Amino acid sequence: MTEPRLRHLLGIEDLSRSMAERILKTAQAFHEIGKRPVRKVPTLRGKTIINVFYEASTRTRTSFELAGKRLSADVVNIGGSSSSVTKGESLRDTVATLDAMHANVIVLRHSVSGAAHYVARHTQAAVVNAGDGMHQHPTQALLDVFTIRQHKGEDLSGLTVAICGDILHSRVARSNLLLLRLLGARVRLCGPRTLLPHRAQALGAELYDRLEPALEGADVVMMLRIQRERLGASLFPSLREYSRYFGLNARRLALARPDVIVMHPGPINRGVEIADDVADGPHSVILNQVEAGVAVRMAVLYYCATEPGTELMES
Repeated sequence: MTEPRLRHLLGIEDLSRSMAERILKTAQAFHEIGKRPVRKVPTLRGKTIINVFYEASTRTRTSFELAGKRLSADVVNIGGSSSSVTKGESLRDTVATLDAMHANVIVLRHSVSGAAHYVARHTQAAVVNAGDGMHQHPTQALLDVFTIRQHKGEDLSGLTVAICGDILHSRVARSNLLLLRLLGARVRLCGPRTLLPHRAQALGAELYDRLEPALEGADVVMMLRIQRERLGASLFPSLREYSRYFGLNARRLALARPDVIVMHPGPINRGVEIADDVADGPHSVILNQVEAGVAVRMAVLYYCATEPGTELMES
């Protein structure tokens, strides 16, 4: 059957289960390309991808750039500090300028929730949300699920995933919850009561305000950092106190299943949400997540930038 084109990827709601599975399957093919001596295919030759990042980023921005280049696209990177936004230019005018340059895909990271949806309404290009405020980060969820499938198999039904930390402010937690539930996993959300969302149970998540019961029998543990840049008020006494009750150490990890994997979207605040010996330990797949990011974003760009039926490996 011909693969459909993905017009935009603004949130997990844009994906059916079958589309998510197709992206993950395609990402596996690109992941194998990444292990070759020549890590490049001509699939997007002649296409233009513009990465617009109004927020700081290492992993997401670098992996999107590598993804575009490995697909042979022309890739342009624009940062907020180096763009005309510093001169007072509005987001709409920036988008109109980029649209006049006939970009095929705009990858956007922005501090305002809903920014990617706004851009999608004002451009002819496909738009990929690389993180908007506290809303969503869909490609992070896809690469996280890709990593889980590498270690736990393709069928996620029956798996228990514990996502722990600052859930309230985390776009990663929101996107992961939606995608994991779409694919049949059981999701637990854990954090201080002040950092737990109010509607998560309506989306099918189990809420915990203590770390130990959330970890019991978990197949996957995903730790999140405190989003200090988004905290509007002091929602817990101190980082030291937070680490004491919600930091993941080897003793607490032992409550999970023996073959548990430990994840973190980065950046890591070592000694706060996760101990060194866990972040670097045998259960950690954190660097596998980073590696998966390039392949998954290659797959997303492929579906957004090409017409159905375009060959993955050949022009």
